[in-house]
Amino acid sequence: MLNKFYPAFLCLEDYTLLKGWSFFDPVISSGEIVFNTGMTGYQEIITDPSYSGQIILFTYPELGNTGLNNQDNESKFIHVKGIIAKNISTFSSNWRSNISLKEYIIKKKIPHIFGVDTRALTCYLRLQGVMKGYISNKILQTPKHNCLFNQFNFDLVKKVTNFKVYLLSYLNSVYFSNLYSHLNYKLIKYNDFLFHQNNINIVVIDFGIKHNILSRLLFYKCNIYVMPATSNYNQILNYKPNGIILSNGPGDPLIVSYAVNTIKKLIRYSNIPIFGICMGHQLLNLALGGTTFKLKFGHRGLNHPSGLSQYSEITSQNHGFAIQSKFFQMNNINNNDILKITHLNLNDLTIGGIKHKKKPIFSVQYHPEASPGPHDSDYLFHAFVKLIVNIKKYNNH
Repeated sequence: MLNKFYPAFLCLEDYTLLKGWSFFDPVISSGEIVFNTGMTGYQEIITDPSYSGQIILFTYPELGNTGLNNQDNESKFIHVKGIIAKNISTFSSNWRSNISLKEYIIKKKIPHIFGVDTRALTCYLRLQGVMKGYISNKILQTPKHNCLFNQFNFDLVKKVTNFKVYLLSYLNSVYFSNLYSHLNYKLIKYNDFLFHQNNINIVVIDFGIKHNILSRLLFYKCNIYVMPATSNYNQILNYKPNGIILSNGPGDPLIVSYAVNTIKKLIRYSNIPIFGICMGHQLLNLALGGTTFKLKFGHRGLNHPSGLSQYSEITSQNHGFAIQSKFFQMNNINNNDILKITHLNLNDLTIGGIKHKKKPIFSVQYHPEASPGPHDSDYLFHAFVKLIVNIKKYNNH
């Protein structure tokens, strides 16, 4: 395939202009420009619903060497508004690869620009904070310019959630069958305790669920009911869940007030184990009375240390908001037997995880399914299922 390049422009909302190239004349695409420091995982990132509305700046200098495959997508759709790269390899080499990144970008018409000094741009965003921008094949005039920058204050969760309930069963799921080849070592580790447990029903509230979170639950032989983000308390209880997952998702958690109200009722009136992940962590803490704030440039990468008291895990992270630590300090929560901080982000000491001392509830600000990323935190799914099994045993006696 001949390499034909087209001029492309990246313009930030402070009118900083960068010139580069694309594989086709790009349609105009605007979004919040955020950077990810991972060396791998571009396929998962492009298809991750948590990146809805965002243009991804990849700091690693070359993308595409390993191509893309049929197993690693995090959803059925492209959710990013664009890709910014230093270089995009025009061919790939990997035994799992089905298509090169270049061919995929052209096939899916993903707005993109390459030939940009991505690390210099990252340094600029670290100083100035993340900002809106657009990718285009021409420089726009000011009125259209401003219009592109004023369209981001809406509920992204409602954009990505599935509004129909669907069931995933480990008995006939393609997710579960695929896991045996990639995660066989975990079968040995957890088989004796969990793999003979049956009838574990998990409700996943879909704020922008990643496929690999569902895969991890199916690995533990759970039956999963994936429900819309707008589901209410009674609708959730109708499925008689043994556990509830509050999934990851995009945007500002304060906008998702309808989910916060539902989570408040679940906390107060049920004794069902709840596990919050990323957006789910933020919404859970809002339901518990906390507050959130927007980070200057977010946490997006595969090597963020999270831990407490001389203990650290290396985690995969993707979020632009965090829980106010003042909430814990002002209410003296750690000293009155309500909540406990279990993890801090050890880069900036923002809250990375909490657990409830009186109810079977916990959450983390990072991605324990680790796709992409290290598997240090995978034990959290094991802990969640073990919690469910123990509560079921207690209730049956």
